[in-house]
Amino acid sequence: MDSNVREWFDIAGAEEIADGDVRTYVVGADKVAVARAEGTLYGVQNRCSHDNGPLGEGCLIGFSVQCPRHGAKFDVRDGSVTSAPALTGIGTFEVREVDGRVQVAGTPAGDDDW
Repeated sequence: MDSNVREWFDIAGAEEIADGDVRTYVVGADKVAVARAEGTLYGVQNRCSHDNGPLGEGCLIGFSVQCPRHGAKFDVRDGSVTSAPALTGIGTFEVREVDGRVQVAGTPAGDDDW
């Protein structure tokens, strides 16, 4: 399947992600940390660029998600590093709310992804 193909994945009810929360979801071929900051939903890759820590298990401080391993922080709006030890930003995902459901744009999982 073409790696540029994207589709919207329904992941949760909107009420499941409260303001200030970050949670991990499988979105097609990816694991995505979805956060709600100041009422807006954001999605970032679930792996810290410093040590592959699970960002969805970290905490949200303003617009920054903090890795639970070594404390690196990333801006959920654009994936940029906001605090070391990470030096490289992370990927982001489009997130939308439709009819009370949260959806994330992702790459469909192929047969070889499992």
